[in-house]
Parts: sequence; structure tokens; C-alpha cells
Amino acid sequence: MKLFYSDTFVLPLPEGHRFPIAKYAMLRERAAAEGLGELIVPAAADDQDILRAHTADYLHRIQTGAMSDREMRQIGFPWSPHLVERSRRSVGATIAACRTALSGDGIAASLAGGTHHAFADHGEGYCVFNDSVIAARVMQAEGRVRRVVIIDCDVHQGNGIAAILAGDETIFSFSIHGAKNYPFRKERSNLDIALEDGTDDAAYLVALERGLDHAIEQSCADLAIYLAGADPYEDDRLGRLKVTKMGLLERDRMVLEACRSAGIPVAITMAGGYARNIADTVDIHASTLRLANAIGGG
Repeated sequence: MKLFYSDTFVLPLPEGHRFPIAKYAMLRERAAAEGLGELIVPAAADDQDILRAHTADYLHRIQTGAMSDREMRQIGFPWSPHLVERSRRSVGATIAACRTALSGDGIAASLAGGTHHAFADHGEGYCVFNDSVIAARVMQAEGRVRRVVIIDCDVHQGNGIAAILAGDETIFSFSIHGAKNYPFRKERSNLDIALEDGTDDAAYLVALERGLDHAIEQSCADLAIYLAGADPYEDDRLGRLKVTKMGLLERDRMVLEACRSAGIPVAITMAGGYARNIADTVDIHASTLRLANAIGGG
């Protein structure tokens, strides 16, 4: 399996801003140590790619550093050229994973991505560009697919995805998330399943199965983009659910096998993960990749 990564484009961040991204280098190192796939640095997404989901004004302002302090606080990182390059590379990784999955591999992964809180005209929640929407529309523009399903299993609703795709009937968005968690103003996905705080493995998986069946049937998709967030984990600082590592592995199995049964290639992104012990987040993501290897045939 091919794994696309961008963590070597290091952000020079103050100590208090590092925890959302510290997992990425650790995951790449784990993937290399365990031989979980062929590690590849992707090309950066170009302006034409990004403009498939974002406004020209927003792209210009984030590219040139013309963002206000308030806008950057909403994103959660200080502005720098490194932030822009890293964000472009992360989008490029999702694009590359989609192309690879569609080229006959059937499955591929980005070791970042899942930046689902980025709106057309602004970023928020550690998200600068919306890689899922950009990648889906690049695949459509290249004539590789007509329809895409985005399966968002991050614990936070994919509000940016939902907002950008409003009125776009060719990309089906399914988000299963915490009802009372960030973002506190939800957008409308094609399918939203909102879970109460403390939801455990059994309740989570029942809800997921119902959502998966509906999303796959209704989307008639040629490609799935799967946001395999680690943050529904029971000891995640930002999660508020009670899903165990075994529950998350079963989630991954359900998603990947449902797509395989439907003949839909899958591009996996890591999305969120903020466990109190960062090693737990890395374990969860590594288990996703290990399972994807097994299901995808190596």
C-alpha cells in the first residue's frame, strides 16, 4: 500500500501549538518501522486544485500572509510560509492517495489530511484547506470518477465539507460525530449521525453500520474518501466519546469492508487524534493502516 506523507515539511511552532501535529512524524516512523507501506512524499496541491473548493480571495490572503490575527486564531496556528506549504502538501497527499486507489491499487492513504473544518472562504479548527473536497473535485476534473462519498468518522462534524458541498449532488458527505462537541454550530451534511457524550463501542458501531449502508447506497460512488479520525477514542482530550481501540479497529473494518463489497476504491486520511498519551493516537492510526494493508492485499 502506498502511504503519502508531508510531516517533513516541519512547522516552526511555539510549544503550545505543537500537540495537534506531533503525531504525524511519529506515525510515519511507525509505518516505516513496521513496513506498513511504501512511503512517498507527494507533490503540493497547486492553485488550480485549491480553487476547486476555496475562494480566490481566501487563497490569496492565506498565501501572502494577509490574514488577520482573528482569522489565524480561528485556524489555531500562527501564519507562516511553512504553514502554507505544509497545508498544500497535505492536500497533495490526499489527491495522490485518491489517484493511487483509483489506478488499480484499490486503497491508499495519506498520513495527514482530513482537514474538514476548512470552509470555502476561511479556515478553522486546525484546518487551512479542505483536502477531502479538493481531492474529490480533482478526481472528477481528471475524469477518473463521477461520484464520490466522503465517510467522515472524526469525532467532530465535518462542517467545512458540508458547507462547501451544499448543492453539489455529485459528492455525498456522511459525518458521524459527537452531538455536543465542536463545532457548536453544525452544518448539514447529506447524512449526519450525532452521538451523545459517552457513546460506547456497541452504540457507536450500530449507528455507523446504519449510516454506512445508507451512504453507500445513496451515493452510487466511484471513490470513497475515509476520514479515520482517532479522536472518538475514550481517552482523547477532545473526544467526549467512550470508544475503545478495539471499537475503532472494528469501525475501520466495517468501513473498509463495506467499500470493498461495493467495489469502491478508498483513500484514507488520518483526520483528528488528541489522546492524553500521544502514543495511543499513533497506535490507533497505525492499526488503521495495518488493517488497510490486510484488506487491500499488501
